[in-house]
Amino acid sequence: MNESTKHHDSQNPMKEPSPISRRQFLKGASVATAGTVAAVQFPSVVHAQAKQPMNAVIIGVGGRGSGAGGNFLEAGKTVGVDAKIVAVADIFPSQARGAGARFNVPDDKCFSGFDAYRRALEVPGVNYAVLATPPGFRPAHFKACVEAGKNIFTEKPVAVDGPGARIMYEAYELAKKKGLKVAAGTQRRHEANYNETIKRIQDGMIGDIVTLRAYWVNGGPIWHRGERGETALEKQVSNWYHYIWLSGDHITEQHVHNLDVCNWIMGGHPVKCWGQGSRQQLGSKSGEIWDNFDVEFEYANGARMFSYCGQIKRNWASVSEAVHGSNGSANPANTILSRSGKTLFRFREKFVSGYVQEHVDLINAILTDTELNEAKNVTDSTLTSIMGREAAYSGSAVEWDAILNSKFAYGPEQVYTDSSKMQWGDFRTLLPPMPSAHDIFKDPPVVPVAAQA
Repeated sequence: MNESTKHHDSQNPMKEPSPISRRQFLKGASVATAGTVAAVQFPSVVHAQAKQPMNAVIIGVGGRGSGAGGNFLEAGKTVGVDAKIVAVADIFPSQARGAGARFNVPDDKCFSGFDAYRRALEVPGVNYAVLATPPGFRPAHFKACVEAGKNIFTEKPVAVDGPGARIMYEAYELAKKKGLKVAAGTQRRHEANYNETIKRIQDGMIGDIVTLRAYWVNGGPIWHRGERGETALEKQVSNWYHYIWLSGDHITEQHVHNLDVCNWIMGGHPVKCWGQGSRQQLGSKSGEIWDNFDVEFEYANGARMFSYCGQIKRNWASVSEAVHGSNGSANPANTILSRSGKTLFRFREKFVSGYVQEHVDLINAILTDTELNEAKNVTDSTLTSIMGREAAYSGSAVEWDAILNSKFAYGPEQVYTDSSKMQWGDFRTLLPPMPSAHDIFKDPPVVPVAAQA
């Protein structure tokens, strides 16, 4: 393995792993989305049936939304279907106009404002929605798409707190009842290298899983756009990554990818965790988030996952995962080793980007009416990240049920009920969380607010 998969020591304040085996833990679990591997291997399986047009709306057309739009169009060509972007929606008019020009969408189908997503979903013929707004808006937008009967590609993460995650779980159940197809932006689940390697791990090639490691450790700080806008809310949305109610902090916004891989391998989510972190290099810049987290998660069978993420200037960086079992170890992206270091498996086929493949798989599922609904998987992984974040923020161990049922909402009330009715105005800015001074589980919650300028 490379440098990023070497062992890291970690203090262990929780109980020792129980003897329950990995196979017992995975028994009966749905460890991969039905049809994903087949779709990865046979991306054009429905060429002959590709008659139904894919009419997409993009909700949130910043960098990721625009990228996802391009991925959707490329996927349409791969499958051989008539794929078009027929409407775009964004809070900001300039963003909507720019995306309209980029994707050749008529001006009257370029919607802006808080209610833009609802107007876009009302465009006749829309059967495919791409959700790529800041994550704080995701639960309300996802719910609206499900209620409108649209198939959905949703970027990750899908919530920033317990109340938002509960909206997602409820909407997932409704999507299942309606037979809607949902793919999430956890693209590793759509890449053949991960599918082939993780299948072998789950089949026991490295024995019972003991520990996992997950990294999203950048070699520099994340972007910061400064103060832009007239009101507090506009300034926050313009600089959304730096506010918890909009991004969930970087452990949720980015590191969810690696946590999702670990949950995928384990066939479920952790049951508790503890962690630490800090805000070091962001200093006095506007915003609330931290720039590093270290979290230890425990799964139901006692296996541990050690999570590291950071947005700090440094010489060492890694975005990767690693797994250690009783009979070997693995980089789930492509390689499995025996205990002696012998290579047992290495993925050597041509790499196919998951960014396009996830749309290929979603289009194929729509055309063939086969099962594909990743909403629960991505919500589980999102809530895993939120649990780790709150353990670090509070300085206490946090259990799954506590974060799932937590009542504290980081965002404005309307973002959980009907975000289309929101208006620009004032909204609190929190002090960057400090363990012992920030705890959403207390009654009442202790969440210090920054002084107004």
